[in-house]
Amino acid sequence: MEEAWIPPNHPRRESLLVRESLVKGFKDGLVAMQGLIAHGRGECFDYLIGETTIPPALEAERAAAAALLAAERPVISVNGNAAALAAKALVELSKTVGAPLEVNLFYRSREREELIAKALMENGADAVLGVGDDAACTIPELFSERRKVSCRGIYAADVVLVPLEDGDRTEALRRMGKTVIAIDLNPLSRTSRAANITVVDNITRALPNITRFAVELKVKPREELAEIVRKFDNDANLRAVLKYIRDRLDELANRGIALELPKPSRREP
Repeated sequence: MEEAWIPPNHPRRESLLVRESLVKGFKDGLVAMQGLIAHGRGECFDYLIGETTIPPALEAERAAAAALLAAERPVISVNGNAAALAAKALVELSKTVGAPLEVNLFYRSREREELIAKALMENGADAVLGVGDDAACTIPELFSERRKVSCRGIYAADVVLVPLEDGDRTEALRRMGKTVIAIDLNPLSRTSRAANITVVDNITRALPNITRFAVELKVKPREELAEIVRKFDNDANLRAVLKYIRDRLDELANRGIALELPKPSRREP
């Protein structure tokens, strides 16, 4: 099947390109079918925030960068959707903050592990953890396939970046005493509410922003980085996101949301 051609001037071009990347990831075996549904849910929340990086997200992205830089053993977890949508950005962030990449999947198969690792390697990763026998450790009190992690990766990490929804594992990692950074467009999800730092932003925007903040903050001493993390209040940040959505919807409801379309041209008889 040929890929859809999207006109350069299409008003939804960027969103449609993201969808195409996800569909290609599904056809190539990286993305589980259920991942397509998850993306649709996230896209709905992206509409609510206006498909842009809002101020609370920028604050969380800066705190996320600080947390990764201040960590002793940071790790970036990667699932199929993340690899399909942002493999290059994941690798760039990994190299910027010195955090290894680790494949971790709910719908786990050896084939998907290897395909995701291959996609990351093709985008510049030097190594990828969590593939095959490397996922030999188990997260306590977690019973899905996500419980299988690398002993030298997520299991030993002090800070874990979890792109996209992952509520059960986020809660389990918190019980292990780890700092969890989540990227999740849904501010009401268990992932968002359980994480230490939740970035309510599209992964395609969030990862480059976190990388940019990391480049800026790399010159700061660890004590200053730790202070940025300490001052970040995830609950307050999520409330700010909800208030932003509320105010935006209120504004749209008051001014109207119908598009002003050009009048049809009149044809001469």
